[in-house]
Amino acid sequence: MNKLRIAIQKSGRLSEKSLEMLRECGIKISNTDRKLKAEARNFPMEILFLRDDDIPQYVEQGVADIGFLGENEVWEKAKDVEVVQKLGFGNCRLSLAIPKEDEYTGLNFFRGKKIATSYPVILEKYFGEKGIDVQVETINGSVEIATGIGLANGIFDIVSTGSTLIMNGLKEVETLMKSEAVLIAHKSLGRVQKELLDKLLFRIKAYQRGVGSKYIVLNAPNESIPKICSILPGMKSPSILPLADEGWSSVHSVVKEDEFWDVIDALKEVKAQGILVMPIEKMIL
Repeated sequence: MNKLRIAIQKSGRLSEKSLEMLRECGIKISNTDRKLKAEARNFPMEILFLRDDDIPQYVEQGVADIGFLGENEVWEKAKDVEVVQKLGFGNCRLSLAIPKEDEYTGLNFFRGKKIATSYPVILEKYFGEKGIDVQVETINGSVEIATGIGLANGIFDIVSTGSTLIMNGLKEVETLMKSEAVLIAHKSLGRVQKELLDKLLFRIKAYQRGVGSKYIVLNAPNESIPKICSILPGMKSPSILPLADEGWSSVHSVVKEDEFWDVIDALKEVKAQGILVMPIEKMIL
């Protein structure tokens, strides 16, 4: 088959973000009703819409070549697949929570107690490594109600904002690990599929670099340029263009999103003026 088969979540928290990333990579999908599969109109790709917890198995077996899903499902299913790329969305944490009225005294609080979860493999491994015996109650969906109905003493589940825990009278007491969406791949891809995956990765990385950076244009007196260049290294070095006013130049560069405000403060200290900041759609190195 001369196409790349990708599995994404049929519905749920990662579904829309996965489709959005494909669109940002310039891939146009002809059918988005997600009955089972769709075709890309301008890239040799077939999209399979599956349950997220089935994706690792389908990729391991080669039914799908690659998949977008949360790291938490990769860890839980423990299938023989390769994690190729972190995707930068779907961030969450896997945490232990207990009723808000209970006094938490550390991990030993859970010794001999029952914990409800949809991630028994991760949970049992964690407490096994800690040498703490717990009873794991495996349930699918609505884990947060388990303590309220007397099924368990605590829960282990994914947490994004924590609002669902609060609504169900729970408090988060331990974060065991952090998760985000990743791209996984079958370990024995054919030559064509490997080439197509490399093309897709090139587009994904260009998009990620773009959304994680800002393009900055500023004016400054020439005597400030050396200091500004030390603040704004850019991809290689800043671009410097003379202005019509003698003794002044325009400086163009790129700043990482997480460094942005610190850089702006530093630029103001060295007499930078007229600072313009623009988003970057894609950035090719």
